[in-house]
Amino acid sequence: MGRKVRVGIDVGGTFTDAVVLDNETFEIIEKMKIPTTHHDEDGVAKGIVQILQSILESKGIAPEDVAFIAHGTTQATNALLEGDVARVGILGMGAGMDGLSARSESNPGQIELAPGKNLQTYHTYQDSKNLKDEAVEQGLEDLLSQGAEVIVASEAYSVDDPTSELRVVEAANRRGVFATGGHEISQLYGLRTRTRTAVINASLIPKMMETANMTEKSVKNANITSQLMIMRCDGGVMSIDEVRKRPILTMLSGLAAGVAGALMYEKISDGIFFEVGGTSVDISVIKNGKVMIQNAQVGGHRTYLQSLDVRTLGIAGGSMIRVSGGKIVDVGPRSAHIAGKAYECFADPGELKDAQVLFISPREGDAAEYAIVRGSGGEFSFTLAGAANLLGYVPEGDYAYAGKQSAELAWDALGAHLGMSGESAARQVMDIAIEKTMKTVNEMIAEYELDRSFVTLVGGGGSGAVLIPAMAEKEQMKWQIAKNAPFISTIGVALAMVKEQIERTVINPIEADIKRIRSDVMDKIVQSGASEETVEIMIEIDNQKNILRAIATGSTELRSKDLGQAALTEEEMRSIAASSVDVPPDSMVLAAQTGRWHLFASEEIRKSFFGLLKKKRTSVSVVDREGVVRFKQAGVHYGQFAKKQRHDAFVAFLDDHTIYSDANATIPKVFLFFREKMLDLTGMQTKEQMLSILDMETEMLGEEEFWLAVAYQ
Repeated sequence: MGRKVRVGIDVGGTFTDAVVLDNETFEIIEKMKIPTTHHDEDGVAKGIVQILQSILESKGIAPEDVAFIAHGTTQATNALLEGDVARVGILGMGAGMDGLSARSESNPGQIELAPGKNLQTYHTYQDSKNLKDEAVEQGLEDLLSQGAEVIVASEAYSVDDPTSELRVVEAANRRGVFATGGHEISQLYGLRTRTRTAVINASLIPKMMETANMTEKSVKNANITSQLMIMRCDGGVMSIDEVRKRPILTMLSGLAAGVAGALMYEKISDGIFFEVGGTSVDISVIKNGKVMIQNAQVGGHRTYLQSLDVRTLGIAGGSMIRVSGGKIVDVGPRSAHIAGKAYECFADPGELKDAQVLFISPREGDAAEYAIVRGSGGEFSFTLAGAANLLGYVPEGDYAYAGKQSAELAWDALGAHLGMSGESAARQVMDIAIEKTMKTVNEMIAEYELDRSFVTLVGGGGSGAVLIPAMAEKEQMKWQIAKNAPFISTIGVALAMVKEQIERTVINPIEADIKRIRSDVMDKIVQSGASEETVEIMIEIDNQKNILRAIATGSTELRSKDLGQAALTEEEMRSIAASSVDVPPDSMVLAAQTGRWHLFASEEIRKSFFGLLKKKRTSVSVVDREGVVRFKQAGVHYGQFAKKQRHDAFVAFLDDHTIYSDANATIPKVFLFFREKMLDLTGMQTKEQMLSILDMETEMLGEEEFWLAVAYQ
């Protein structure tokens, strides 16, 4: 037996990439790219099969040494954008007074997926009070005869009792028809949004099933015994059996993979991550070492699908340059790839002899304003990558590095056409690209309340160095290019954790509700392929929307490990902590430490009222052993408590920082840190809720073990 490996495969719009990593050290053993097989009769699955065979053979890896295999795909997203989806029949149900609203709320009509691309639905309705088998059969007959290819069963209160939905699904399956119930996709009340999410999910099932079955078959044919995992849109993975039921979770998963890879390699506390390709850039936010998540939208409609908050812009390495009225007016969204032209900077200098500037329309209907250069060796596109190489931003050895010589020949011709130097033209282009990208970056910094001076811009993808160094220079921000940037998504797939989430509508959850959702999410994640010992569960209570949420993450083998980072010294940690709350390092003290957590605090005395009153203000930064800041806040209180102090000293700490008014008691926002875990209790509304979650989470701690607590209002 050889060493155990992890295999990640990422199916992109242009290339299918694969990496093989050592399962212990996570070092890269082999990486490979092949063109994505969109037009093969077996579709993208063909490329997955080919690259899997090639990469294992190239290093002589035996099938039994594959400990983990996963793939990420843009297939669900592309299917929605291209309208390549199945027609969905909805059997809506409700009883009594709820029947009237359920009839209309379970009927979304046509759903717009992208401009000019619609998802066709058919609808029928049954009263579910005394639901007879004949009525179910009649409803199915009705929908299938209209042309439905997949069935969704959607009943008003199915999240409380899914019996009727399950009956419809079973009846459809007996006819050999794919079917799904609204309760399987989301356990939140809100029939309209739940139905819409379930319909979008169902429309993807036939297409995804083909790929899933074929990919799974190829993995089995290769004699790999490890279960095939698929990337989810929130950065985790799930088993292929779960994909068959909930393909919608793979939507946008290609975007999640990149940032998952970056987080494993780069120790980032607060950052903006850019995955820059040839045609577009995907931008996401990292805050306190975690990726930000929100509800995804399809065709402008909200769904109950939690995905990474990723914003995509048509600016990238291959972005073309638009010229109008003798001036450079825009960069992108068309790229050299779409126009079918090679990049000017990668041309041989000899091919650019007698360079002439021409203007084309890359796609029918585009204005003929996109600049290309014609030389003795053919036609080449002006690109953002060309501008970045000319201006010296792309370091030698980088994936996007082309040197200056060819770019200079081409851009001097463009400069002459515009009455300026080639370098000035390149600078103008770079400034336009930066301005367009920074508009989105600034929105995200404001939305997530990040501190600009502490944010790092992180470049990933093949063209990270084309945009990020110049942008950071202009905006005076910190930056880095991620390690193995061109393969960052594929590494993210290979290193991903299993993830599951359940949301329920519960008003003022009590201990029994919390225990139930914890146990349900544990069952679900183990079904999805996680080993129970590695599972961490986070409970969130959203009182404004009455949502109780359980998020579970775990790993597929018996241990989850970090990337063998060398532990930092206390001095190094102190300086990271100080910069996160903007105080001088010598004012920061290591106040407490337990497990992987180091709590640094800085106290400042503020004078007010003509210097007569003194006010003490404490800033705290909690740093993990890798040097990632996981919590930072000014105006907080902290303490260290042994488990045996839970009923006295810890409760007294909570009471001390609770604000009492005539109407109610406002408990503080609390974070706890112990062993490997950070426990966020900020959603709790009552002391009882907080203590009941605390007791569940600390069940396994010994009486003498400590936790660190931070509280603030």
